Amino acid sequence: MKREAMLYERSGERLRCLICNRKCLIPDGGRGYCLTRESDGERIYTLTYGEVSSAAVDPVEKKPLFHFYPGSLVYSLGTVGCNFRCRYCQNWSISQAAIDSVPTRYMSPEEAVEAAAASNCFSIAWTYNEPTMWLEYTVDSAELARQHGLKTVYVTNGYMSEEALSIIGPLLDAANIDLKGMSERFYRELCDARLEPVLENIKGMHDMGIHIEVTNLLIPGYNDSDDDIEALVDFMVSEVAADVPLHFTRFFPHYRMQDVPPTETLTLMRAREMALEAGMKYVYVGNLPGTDAENTYCPSCGELLIKRDGYMVDASRLRSGKCPECGMKIDIMM
Repeated sequence: MKREAMLYERSGERLRCLICNRKCLIPDGGRGYCLTRESDGERIYTLTYGEVSSAAVDPVEKKPLFHFYPGSLVYSLGTVGCNFRCRYCQNWSISQAAIDSVPTRYMSPEEAVEAAAASNCFSIAWTYNEPTMWLEYTVDSAELARQHGLKTVYVTNGYMSEEALSIIGPLLDAANIDLKGMSERFYRELCDARLEPVLENIKGMHDMGIHIEVTNLLIPGYNDSDDDIEALVDFMVSEVAADVPLHFTRFFPHYRMQDVPPTETLTLMRAREMALEAGMKYVYVGNLPGTDAENTYCPSCGELLIKRDGYMVDASRLRSGKCPECGMKIDIMM
């Protein structure tokens, strides 16, 4: 559905979109970088309001969110478009596409909330592509979801503008932010974006009281050196918080990076150890079956608190929110 967009202003002969940190100047009849916003010279319109390309009932751990109501279900929705051009994107068929080229179906906010409730979901998530691209729809849906007792989730690259975050932030209960690397070069060459706005938004979301978890996909030869990992961990410990769950995930060749090998197991486990030694309390390794690195352990005494086998979750030892062995309060929402 086409409708007038939020957050734009006139700048000379063009209109400037203010949804994300690109702040595209869009000419009359043109579209922004994300391909989801179009100008007629007087107004900017969003082209994707309610246009759903993907819908599924997922375990919340798939987002991944490990400390946000473990074992619960989340109703997941995606549309098309993105403000990044990641060379390794797993969802490139929708994220790099225009609305005209992908089959979608219209789902109103009311229908989305009803579907989530009918599926026994505890929360609703905007995911699969960058959720900021349909900010207007997620704002309307989040307001309605809150009224019906559903929690709200963004799975995001963290590139929304300050103005957009000020609107959607108060309506979000949780977010997983993909911190792709710790160098401007990585963001520029692999994502066609900038690092600094992502770091600022991670801090901003945490300061707003949104439950956040951070994911870092380790790509061999690009962002998996000790210096890269140390920089990321130092940022998390010194500028965000040591109790924010951190997920290192395994890269597999995909899209335009078919020539890069999968991440070595030793690299992932080394990253986890480095983060724990630096003071991070909860560090996980994803896309690597057969290890214990997706379990939650007490940061104080090391007791196993939540056992995860794929998406099977046993959180029975943590019903009180405290470690049954030493009594430490665990930073988790249950």
